[in-house]
Amino acid sequence: MRSPLAYTPRPGPLQAASPGAAVAYLGALVTVAFLYSSPLVLCGAGVAAVLAGRLASATRAVRAAVKLGLLIALPIVVVNALVVDRGATVVARLGEWPLLGPVEVTAEALADGAVFGLRALVAMVAFAVYSACVDPDRVLRALRPLAARSALTAALVSRLVPVAAADAARLRDAARLRGPGAAPVGKAPLARRLLAGSLDRAVDVAATLELRGYSLDHPRIRRATGGFSRPGRGELATRRSRFDRRFYATGATVLLIAIAGELLGADAFRAFPTIEVGLAPATLAVAALIALAGLAPLRRKPRCRSTPVATAPGARPLGAPGA
Repeated sequence: MRSPLAYTPRPGPLQAASPGAAVAYLGALVTVAFLYSSPLVLCGAGVAAVLAGRLASATRAVRAAVKLGLLIALPIVVVNALVVDRGATVVARLGEWPLLGPVEVTAEALADGAVFGLRALVAMVAFAVYSACVDPDRVLRALRPLAARSALTAALVSRLVPVAAADAARLRDAARLRGPGAAPVGKAPLARRLLAGSLDRAVDVAATLELRGYSLDHPRIRRATGGFSRPGRGELATRRSRFDRRFYATGATVLLIAIAGELLGADAFRAFPTIEVGLAPATLAVAALIALAGLAPLRRKPRCRSTPVATAPGARPLGAPGA
């Protein structure tokens, strides 16, 4: 069973782009999510991330990220509502709680927690699109000249996280197939088994890397002059793609729009003491433009060009009289 977050080679501009271009594009959306508090702008960034994933044929990854993001956002909203006692609109009075005292749930605290949860959801979707569309091996080759061990760690994380998710799905399926007469398996035993399997896999991966010489220094390359030298950045860097300019330009445009929106007051949202959501033209424009950034992975239809058929000297083309 393959995890939806695992990298799968697919044809498309985002998959063909270099890792730096993909990170610049998706990182700009995540930056907007942490820079703004306006729900409209956050929804625009979320729409852009979802649209980018669907256009890049990573729909399964987007769905899994949305489910996981909602599971993360819901506890954030609940905890924020229980801990924060500010706000003028009381929704529920839950009485005295140990260590918390009198607990009053306000609409403003719920709205404030929803903003934090929405940020986590946007970041989760963007990471899922990155995990499903960016080749970890290309990331390793691009970062190895700068920080070899950090690049290896990042590549292993991007590889092993989908594997751990697939292991969790297999364990849940195995627990369901035990039959109705078997004792139900709780989440704690499944988590312990998943942790034990992950530790065993980590030991095996470490031993394999040591046997393959990853702890040694970079190999030296023999030059035409007969000397030896270390490989340069250009020799280990990944090849560039014709789609790189598109994603670099889109990421830079998103950041410029976000900065300009902050200067124009587009981030008009306040949760306390009462909820105030700004609907100014600048806010709507920033949200719409950021949402349109999700169209960057759109594939353009190639133009059909008629190419002349090469013929031998003195030969007549097909369809000509006497051919």
